[in-house]
Amino acid sequence: MKPFDPDRLDRRDAALVARVLPVAQAFSRTYCRLCVDGLENVPAGPAVFAANHNGGIVGPDLACTLSTLWQALGPQAPLYALAHDFPMRHFTPLGRAIQRLGAVRASRANADRILGEGASFLVYPGGDLEAYRHARRRDEVVLGERAGFIRAAQRARAPVVPIVAHGAHRSAYIFHEGERLAQALRLKRWARVERFPFALALPWGIAPGPWLPYAPLPFAIRLRVLPAERVSQEEDPGVARERVRTRMQHALDAMAREADR
Repeated sequence: MKPFDPDRLDRRDAALVARVLPVAQAFSRTYCRLCVDGLENVPAGPAVFAANHNGGIVGPDLACTLSTLWQALGPQAPLYALAHDFPMRHFTPLGRAIQRLGAVRASRANADRILGEGASFLVYPGGDLEAYRHARRRDEVVLGERAGFIRAAQRARAPVVPIVAHGAHRSAYIFHEGERLAQALRLKRWARVERFPFALALPWGIAPGPWLPYAPLPFAIRLRVLPAERVSQEEDPGVARERVRTRMQHALDAMAREADR
């Protein structure tokens, strides 16, 4: 077997995506009771799809979002997903599998190559900061200071298309984010992770750490695709990121109110 290269773009298998799509749609429609609006905002050309991240390593928002974009763009469309180092460098059997579905290691170089080739990518800018946030913050968009997705869009003159998910953070009950523990273990240095969460999750009861998979609880999930954001090359990336985050937060607030009716 050839050495695994987490940066290759030519491993994406459109035929496999087409076979997986009905399964992902069935999971999203039945188990997650997925509802989607705003599909008219999905552009056909290269774009940065920036979504909020929920529920930890097996958050169901990823399957719901990817299947939605695959359906909107078609399996043949060159859509990639920027993936964390855990599958792409530390647990390569998983990396090999998801690479065929369009996963590629998250890096500036890969983001630029994807957009430079006229393709699009899905990214979760908040990463572990957002995916492992406390359950009481479930209706909060957390991006931290991360603005790499904005810079990639600026360099390529590509639009940023925000995608907001509501309900997915209930797939597990995260009761402790574990920021200090992550610092003590120096996870940011060797694993690019800033949280060591503890969650109530099936089938473990208490699920410790950022990498333990679990069965997501079947809460209804809703996705909303917002109109594209155009960022000028002269604008400060941090200012643009905050504008995108604010738009996403307003949408998430509205979706939370609608769910409570």
